[in-house]
Amino acid sequence: MANDIRAVIWDMGGVILQEVDQAPRVKLAGEYNIELSELFDQVFQSRSSQLAALGLITEEDHWVHVARTFGIPLEELAQFQLRFWEGDRVDPDLSRFISGLRGRYQTALLSNAWSNTRQALDEYYGCLGIFDHIIISAEVKMAKPDPAIYLEMLRRLNTEPQQSIFVDDLQENIDAANSLGIHGIRFDNTAQAIDDVKKLLG
Repeated sequence: MANDIRAVIWDMGGVILQEVDQAPRVKLAGEYNIELSELFDQVFQSRSSQLAALGLITEEDHWVHVARTFGIPLEELAQFQLRFWEGDRVDPDLSRFISGLRGRYQTALLSNAWSNTRQALDEYYGCLGIFDHIIISAEVKMAKPDPAIYLEMLRRLNTEPQQSIFVDDLQENIDAANSLGIHGIRFDNTAQAIDDVKKLLG
């Protein structure tokens, strides 16, 4: 297997970028009298979020939608956004592992994310440098599990499906990768994901 694999592709949210401390979101929701589950759904699962992930509206437009849904004053929105992300961190063990793959394998990020994601990953999280290739759904106007976005990544990597590994925390995205012949790995935790990738690499 080691001679066959040429690229390892990673999801971002819930994989590279993880919520390590829920307290900031719990406190934020409490201050604005919002149920935490409702806040999560509006930010990540709403129609507005889906449109932002496809690049059909900007990230700013999406956050304005969130603010209006919950009655958050627009002058408080920028601070609200910063506080919303306070508990998220790039996993250091995963970051080191991906960095260690470079040179032997191509590394790539394939993320359903909004228009400002690349800037945030560079300026706030500082993790763009561990990837050879990056596809953000809002930039290419297609999103997982659409097969087209996987095929675009393979084109940029210049690899065949069977030469690629894809790690994601959502089963529907893994199923879509597997249907194309990509080696899909479902992310449950960092140690498990690293071990599963190592096994495929031989």
